[in-house]
Amino acid sequence: MKLLRKIQDWGDRHHPQWLDYFRMLLGVVLIWKGIDFYRHMDVFSQLMHGSMLGTAVSISALAHMIILAHLIGGLAIAIGTHTRFFCILNLPILIGAVFFINMSAGIFNPYSEFWLSSLVLAALLCFVVEGNGVIAVDREAIVS
Repeated sequence: MKLLRKIQDWGDRHHPQWLDYFRMLLGVVLIWKGIDFYRHMDVFSQLMHGSMLGTAVSISALAHMIILAHLIGGLAIAIGTHTRFFCILNLPILIGAVFFINMSAGIFNPYSEFWLSSLVLAALLCFVVEGNGVIAVDREAIVS
């Protein structure tokens, strides 16, 4: 816990303001991907049925958890509340997207989502360390 507190304190002290705009963009991208995932849920269902991963109920529950994590997490990250928590919540989804879904589809195919997913994964890792920043709903007053 001491290491996590040190990382959190360092991130709070060394947070440039331009990074807040990048955090807001990350939140909007997560919301957009959640809506896009909902619109194309049939592709996810076909992919999961092909992998023999379980019953239809578990596949449906997983799909809805991904959508909710992207929508609620994207909104929270965009407005700057509980940023670290929602970044950690979205990390397993993006790790699965980058290493299991997009890598098997081919990285150099036209319209490959590998690069976008990799960038979002890197941004999530960045904001686990950096946190909310100056422009945030639950900004703590930093007393010097």
